[in-house]
Amino acid sequence: MSGAFQIKDFSPEDAGNAKSWPFQEAQRLIKRMERVKKDGPVIFETGYGPSGLPHIGTFQEVARTTMVRRAFELLTARETKLISFSDDMDGLRKVPDNVPNKEMLEQYLQMPLTKVPDPFTSADPDNLQRFDSFAHHNNARLRAFLDQFGFEYEFMSSTEQYESGAFDEMLIRMLEKYDDVMNVILPTIGDERKTTYSPFLPISPTTGRVLYVPMLERDAKEGTVVYEDENGERVKTAVTGGAVKLQWKADWAGRWFALGVDYEMAGEDLTESTKLSSRIVRALGGEPPEGFNYQLFLDEHGKKISKSKGNGISIDEWLTYASPESIALYVFQAPKKAKKLYFDVIPKAVDEYWSFIEKYRDQEGAKALDNPVWHVHEGRPPADTPPVSFAILLNLVSASGSADPEVMRGFVRKYRPGASDAELAATDSMISFAGRYFDDFIKPHKKYRAPDEKERAALEMLSARLKELGDDCEESDYQTAVFDAGKAQNYENIRDWFKGLYEVVFGQSEGPRMGAFTKIFGAGAMATLIDDALARD
Repeated sequence: MSGAFQIKDFSPEDAGNAKSWPFQEAQRLIKRMERVKKDGPVIFETGYGPSGLPHIGTFQEVARTTMVRRAFELLTARETKLISFSDDMDGLRKVPDNVPNKEMLEQYLQMPLTKVPDPFTSADPDNLQRFDSFAHHNNARLRAFLDQFGFEYEFMSSTEQYESGAFDEMLIRMLEKYDDVMNVILPTIGDERKTTYSPFLPISPTTGRVLYVPMLERDAKEGTVVYEDENGERVKTAVTGGAVKLQWKADWAGRWFALGVDYEMAGEDLTESTKLSSRIVRALGGEPPEGFNYQLFLDEHGKKISKSKGNGISIDEWLTYASPESIALYVFQAPKKAKKLYFDVIPKAVDEYWSFIEKYRDQEGAKALDNPVWHVHEGRPPADTPPVSFAILLNLVSASGSADPEVMRGFVRKYRPGASDAELAATDSMISFAGRYFDDFIKPHKKYRAPDEKERAALEMLSARLKELGDDCEESDYQTAVFDAGKAQNYENIRDWFKGLYEVVFGQSEGPRMGAFTKIFGAGAMATLIDDALARD
């Protein structure tokens, strides 16, 4: 990507007039800050469960939160901080499908994730990169993942917060408000679970496991609880210093309260959990953060994407075929709408991204701030755009039978002889992406068919006309030639003509804008492509 950026100055009035969803969220956060009258940095937070590797959901939550953070900073000029919080003191509930040494992990179910041996290190004892636990490994993967995209954040470990005493004051408060917290949670759970539920989960001194047991006694002044250990013995313990942790909804609320979190968003599947945790924060005497519940991504069949099922597309898979900026644009768009996240959305996302980059050049004020690329690039979109679209590159690869970068660059230079080196450089990565995408998703599904009489007559006319025009005409001339060939055969719906053209010549039901494609590929080469298709049957 080019090193040149489009840098624009914006006034407070520009920011105040911006209507894109990050600015709307920032305005809501401003109202919250006016209520709580808090000094110091405004705290944004995202959560991570280190029983699994970072994934597309991790990216979307951090990316969207960062977009709100930057909008808020522009509106207020206040200091902010983003905490990436790892729930690494949670017990290991089940063995993940995508890790080695599953049998070994079975022995550590319900152990805090920071006490579970790293299955990757155990599987490769000669690996010099060793980790103290499964959680330490995945936490390192999280930080590397976030650093890869240039996110600015502060990492926090649940285990460290509990064991260091940073959560002690909050835990004592939770014990003091125990009955109020139970009154919030008990109406939401089944009768059987009500008999054993407690917001406090002790860590067994004998087995080290996280225990889901009722509290037999409580002493808020002393800061202690009594429970029955797995061996049947009654144990009295302080709730501080890492001897206990909080159960899910209470834990989320306790974290908000202890860290003073001002903003956190979550998936729509956590809508009710968000409401309950907010009520618990109020029971503790705090103010819950602002935020919203975004819709989850769907796979190609309209089913929710699941880490355990492996449906949908991973972020590594997306980055095989397109840039990080294109997926950032995709997660920016319509966060409260359920969207399909599968391979066929990638080409459109790439071309939409570059389209927004081009529009940004001529936009000022609130319109520029509402352009998605301002949010994707935190106010520094690139200045240079590729001379051709991703869709055109895919069709060039298809038509030429080659993804060789020099061949593709030759087509691009022919189409845009005045393109700068920076603009051509912006195309280079797209050429590589296009080649991989074509090989994996287009080539295997190509299916040519023979033309009917009407299509054959139109194609013969188009081939002859392209030969007459030659390679030096404007793309509008070639586009007109395509339309004229269809009109000459009395197509009532011109889309039927284009669909036939694509299926017969390109082996697919959709294709490029023919004027631009012919200008790049060459009128003579396009005529040969048509002749070859007509001879194929």
